[in-house]
Amino acid sequence: MKFIVSSTYLLKQLQVLGGVINSSNTLPILDNFLFELNQSNLTVSASDLETTMSSKVEVESESEGSIALPARLLLDTLKTFPEQPLTFVVEENNTVEISSNHGKYALAYADGSEFPKAVALDNPSTTSLEGDILATAISKTIFAAGNDDLRPVMSGVFFQFSQDNLTFVATDAHKLVKYTREDVSADALAEFIMPKKPLNLLKGILAGSEEHVTIEYNDSNAKFTFNNSELVCRLIDGKYPNYEAVIPKENPNKLVIDRTQFLNSVRRVSIFSNKTTHQIRLKIAGAELNISAEDIDYSNKAEERLSCDYQGDDMQIGFNSRFLTEMINNLNADNVQLEMSLPNRAGILTPIDGLDDGEHVTMLVMPVMLNN
Repeated sequence: MKFIVSSTYLLKQLQVLGGVINSSNTLPILDNFLFELNQSNLTVSASDLETTMSSKVEVESESEGSIALPARLLLDTLKTFPEQPLTFVVEENNTVEISSNHGKYALAYADGSEFPKAVALDNPSTTSLEGDILATAISKTIFAAGNDDLRPVMSGVFFQFSQDNLTFVATDAHKLVKYTREDVSADALAEFIMPKKPLNLLKGILAGSEEHVTIEYNDSNAKFTFNNSELVCRLIDGKYPNYEAVIPKENPNKLVIDRTQFLNSVRRVSIFSNKTTHQIRLKIAGAELNISAEDIDYSNKAEERLSCDYQGDDMQIGFNSRFLTEMINNLNADNVQLEMSLPNRAGILTPIDGLDDGEHVTMLVMPVMLNN
């Protein structure tokens, strides 16, 4: 088995696949990349059993075969080469010899047949959308997903597809984000929960891409196909909580404010908040928003006044500044709207501008009890 490939081209493909590999694996074979050669087509795969990703790489070759090569060693070696052709030759003594312009390097390989096969999806449902739309949907929601192992369903992003739109939801019970696209739809109703790791991989690869992504899914797995790559992952098992029930419908108090100004104020004031509760207080009266925080243990306190556009009753409401900052930070708008009903009901944060046609973002942040 022998093939010739460009060093930088191979490195670029392997760096993407390297994101799948865990730092510590129960099966030693998972520390490897699987190379499957069929003449000038080389398929390279990486897996952690839950997620398997493979890419097709163009090489010069007339041979066939499959071997598993140590991922870390290969990546570290490739990073040091300037652009040049590399020749890989499988030798008799269970090593692969890589020849560059300046030298030869031998690494031990494992048998390719030991590598776990990616799951084949039985009669899946399919939908397709632009890569950039999917990447945006992931980055707008994934930060709100939980990290609680006891509630695995909340540690992923909920995909809800219908003939009218695609909806993506993430929540950790303190904050919730719902992202909807009405300019894309699916053939049939479908719901599944995607784990974070494959989503982070997809987000990194697809950002800014106009490539079309085909998503196939059944009850237990989903497969994303784009460019010359495919990613298959196991879905999170379980029923997603009824998120519509927690979004308050009647919110008579509406605050509209400049996003950057609001974000900077919240960030500054939160430095003076209590280090365990991160509590800040919003006090709204007329066209003035007063943001304050106090850490009684250390006698630290801060207060800022901002002008805003407000319709509703005067009110005081408390929020965890970390959640609020994260949410405002994830909106691309110039102005944002915060809708509230009562100090003990969730606030709804939405962008006023900066959205594409058919794009909707709703963020929900739970209040914290104010101690007067």
